[in-house]
Amino acid sequence: MKWSKIIKELREKLLISQAELSELLKVSFASINRWENEHNEPTIKMKRKIKILCEKNNIDLKSFNDDKD
Repeated sequence: MKWSKIIKELREKLLISQAELSELLKVSFASINRWENEHNEPTIKMKRKIKILCEKNNIDLKSFNDDKD
């Protein structure tokens, strides 16, 4: 699964905006936007934070479907 889809679907499941996710992860809005639009990919440190955020909200990363567009 692409990180762009993971981040977008995570936001949708949490019902939050890119700005709100940026506050939760303590990164800029532009970073979230770039990740979602496949211009950049999160660093390993940010990937860990995203995984922790999923765990805290009982969201299984395996639930993000590759076939869904």
